Amino acid sequence: MPVNSPVNIAPAQGKLGVLIPGLGAVATTFIAGVEAIKRGLGRPIGSLTQLATIRLGKRTEGRTPLIRDFVPLANLEDLVFGGWDIYPDTAYESALHAKVLEPALLEQVKEPLQAIKPMPAVFEQEYVRRLNGPNVKTQGSKMDKAQALIADIENFRKTHNCDRLVMIWCGSTEVYHTPTSVHQTLANFEAGLAKNDPDIAPSQIYAYAALMTGTPFANGAPNLTSDIPALIDLARERQIPICGKDFKTGQTFMKTLVAPGLKARMLGLSGWFSTNILGNRDGEVLEDPGSFKSKEETKLSVLEQILQPHLYPELYKDLYHAVRINYYPPRGDAKEGWDNIDIFGWLGYPMQIKIDFLCRDSILAAPLVLDLVLFLDLAQRAGMKGIQEWLSFYFKAPMTAPGLYPEHDIFIQLMKLKNTLRWMRGEDLITHLGLEYYD
Repeated sequence: MPVNSPVNIAPAQGKLGVLIPGLGAVATTFIAGVEAIKRGLGRPIGSLTQLATIRLGKRTEGRTPLIRDFVPLANLEDLVFGGWDIYPDTAYESALHAKVLEPALLEQVKEPLQAIKPMPAVFEQEYVRRLNGPNVKTQGSKMDKAQALIADIENFRKTHNCDRLVMIWCGSTEVYHTPTSVHQTLANFEAGLAKNDPDIAPSQIYAYAALMTGTPFANGAPNLTSDIPALIDLARERQIPICGKDFKTGQTFMKTLVAPGLKARMLGLSGWFSTNILGNRDGEVLEDPGSFKSKEETKLSVLEQILQPHLYPELYKDLYHAVRINYYPPRGDAKEGWDNIDIFGWLGYPMQIKIDFLCRDSILAAPLVLDLVLFLDLAQRAGMKGIQEWLSFYFKAPMTAPGLYPEHDIFIQLMKLKNTLRWMRGEDLITHLGLEYYD
């Protein structure tokens, strides 16, 4: 049955400001890519919002519009970019340093990239131990720094004549930490900001500033960030959409493709060993055990939820799952993820699968950033608030409503995403339950 009351979506008029904490490889690849696409220098490969279609109604109706024609998304021409970084390099200089895109391509988008100069960042060495830079905010308490970020956001809005804003964290992975009392309520959190509570991470200060300015927020790293009661409640109270965490790009993307297939065929798993080598800034940061712990937690959680060993103990209860990440400077942004998978089938006979995924980390992440920016803006204009679980498709450790486990199966995630879009436009949800043979 069609939805009786379609969502009232405000039009995507005017400029959409995209604010990014962390103007490193991922952010500059995204920004340069958008500028290149706008000039006809490349295609938005990997982006659902730009290339994917969506089926509407029965298969016999033949209605499969592009997603960007079905829901009112912001135009790429209307995106304007800004952000913060601990290094003062312009987006052009940062992109050259990252060595993801060819210099010849960067030269063709040099002008808009050079115009993006990072604002001084909120940064604490205790949370990212292997990096340090001069372009940081040093004055006052954490609350003072939050107010400085709020001023940055409002100044950007005014200077660039933005009608709407979105913030997406593309900064480094912070050291692993768990929620404490300071994270439980907004009052506790704001008191902690004033008192410089060490349990409040820089990324949480950015999320707070975003929500206080009415800016939707996405977390692309495994940091705790907005996944705490204080900020979840703030997002709901202020009717602001949030989502996260940790972009699903390389090895975990492969896991969410392969594991559902093995489970669908009721094939057993005895071991899954994963190792990675990468040489970009992310790899350097993850050399620190504290930061690696944050990444490890999101990578390890995927198989547990997909395989449901409590329901299928004879197939998955004794699975040995290990993840390793090694910093290897010569590899640069071209990450290699290697998986050795030990499976067993009929009568328990063993078999193996081996995957060697030589991928480009930022090339895979850039279209995810674009989609999240456009979908979060859509959600804001549709009056959707709090955690946007329908955007789980893009994350290793999707945020969920308290008490719910996250869905990691990428095919279920995609169905949920597209059904949410159908719901927003008053179309029938697709369940793939065809009953034509009973007519």
